[in-house]
Amino acid sequence: MSFSTFLKVVEIRTKIASLFPFLVGCLFVIYRFDSFQPINTLIFFLAMLIFDLTTTAINNYMDYRKASSEAYRKEHNVIGQEGIKESVVITTIISLLVIATALGLWLVVRTDLLVLFIGMICFGIGIFYTFGPIPLSRMPLGEVFSGLTMGFGIIFLTVYVNAFDQGIVQLIWEGRLVRFEADLILILEIILISLPCIFTIANLMLANNICDLEEDIKNHRFTLPFYIGRKYAVWLFDGLYIASFASILIAVFLNILPLVMLLTLVAVLPVYHQVRKFNRKQVKSETFHVAVKNLVLVNGSIVSMLVVSLFV
Repeated sequence: MSFSTFLKVVEIRTKIASLFPFLVGCLFVIYRFDSFQPINTLIFFLAMLIFDLTTTAINNYMDYRKASSEAYRKEHNVIGQEGIKESVVITTIISLLVIATALGLWLVVRTDLLVLFIGMICFGIGIFYTFGPIPLSRMPLGEVFSGLTMGFGIIFLTVYVNAFDQGIVQLIWEGRLVRFEADLILILEIILISLPCIFTIANLMLANNICDLEEDIKNHRFTLPFYIGRKYAVWLFDGLYIASFASILIAVFLNILPLVMLLTLVAVLPVYHQVRKFNRKQVKSETFHVAVKNLVLVNGSIVSMLVVSLFV
């Protein structure tokens, strides 16, 4: 497999969805906890990125294996389009998973057991998102798991590996006893500032499932739009952007984020214009990019204002 083909299999262009939560986490931990550990951050970034590549490769492989027709495999799946041997894809997936696991264990050694515990949960969700007899992505739970795992999980872990010694959460193993302690206020703060990432990432999956609704039904993928209908799925798509901006306002009002974050509201108008395009037509080749653009607009404005807040 050539490198360019590998990048297609792992869909490198989609990794911006995990980049923004990582950046938000880095900037927030500096702003809120005045802490930043470059080595831990680099290890986590590499582990996160490589595992993201792994889950995407698994997704493409499972779609290839479970395709209802040979025509679908060759026309709509990169493995069939590029004529890649299944053994090569499997070897690639295993290699990526081993590297991501090794990096994760290294990070555990440098931090504490909580990173291992949360990492195992994220790994499990990531693998079973597309693998197994009934993958999460083929159920009406894909948006929930993708949004929470990437939107909240990445931000929380980015914050934690940089400030694991500041009392956010503690998992202590002493002999036969395991003690768990958490500062609920700090956790709620992290959840609140994670909401825009959670909602915009969930909308990527939702937009994809709305556009692919008929094709998914043919391939026995019964996603959220199948259960709630296209009309209400589009309403949910719109509502998640409203909730994203509302969460920013609440975080500023509660003094969790600085006042300068109100400037992120300048993104409301372009996001609204993009949403209107999607409301008029839900065709993947023509309007799926709306969800991608809005993810960049919402989270790009948050990252920009967090950078500003560090220098004001």
